Amino acid sequence: MPKAWSNKDERMYEHIKEGSEERGVSEDRAEEIAARTVNKRRRMEGRTPNRRTQGTGNPNRGLESRSRDEVYNRAKEMNIEGRSKMTKAELVDAIRHSGGRG
Repeated sequence: MPKAWSNKDERMYEHIKEGSEERGVSEDRAEEIAARTVNKRRRMEGRTPNRRTQGTGNPNRGLESRSRDEVYNRAKEMNIEGRSKMTKAELVDAIRHSGGRG
């Protein structure tokens, strides 16, 4: 179990794992189900970041090779207006025309 988990998270993990095993799920699969459930709850409570939507990506990679969320976050840092309705390609163009490197 990850070090960042609270005692409550660990108890929840064990409870879910044991319940899954009682229903005939393999130990490996039960561990995966329990960990995913606890981590999802931690994300929903804001106790852990969602990797998909955080960050602006590797600065050594071009904008095209980054995810749409990473490009969006870069546009947000640059205060580009209308970014929420833009496609990835539109975001890349807006960043480039604003003088942002990528």
